[in-house]
Amino acid sequence: MPQLPVLEKIREFLTAEQVAYREVHHQPTYTSEESAQARGEEIRIGGKALLLKVGENFRLFVLPANCKADSAAIRNELGVRKTRFATRDELLELTGLVPGCVPPFGHPILPFDLYIDTGIKRNDKIAFNAGSLTDSIILATADYLRIARPTKNFAFAAQ
Repeated sequence: MPQLPVLEKIREFLTAEQVAYREVHHQPTYTSEESAQARGEEIRIGGKALLLKVGENFRLFVLPANCKADSAAIRNELGVRKTRFATRDELLELTGLVPGCVPPFGHPILPFDLYIDTGIKRNDKIAFNAGSLTDSIILATADYLRIARPTKNFAFAAQ
């Protein structure tokens, strides 16, 4: 049985969880700034999802799109010595996605433990590219935090 595209999995998941959302179809976007502009939202509303290899395992980290991940904070919090971004090839192999379209969901959408930066809570909504460079979803942050079921929330974003 073929796997559903990530966008379809997200739609089904949000519907099953009874979450209201808005979908925006736009020109391809490759940066957080381009995505925010295409959605008509401030960049801080964006939820940037980064796949990192932490120790021996890949894990998904979500932070406000106007921030950068603080690798030292991640290493300290998780008690590991080394972190690195997934390569383009690793990302494609593990998710079927290219950089810039990874949604901010671990299980059941993507097979990774999920870590959400506490800065996400500062916004009343979250917007993200939903498995493609041309499709975004916007929903209430409270709903996102309820259904995302992160492994852990902690501060790991830097301006």
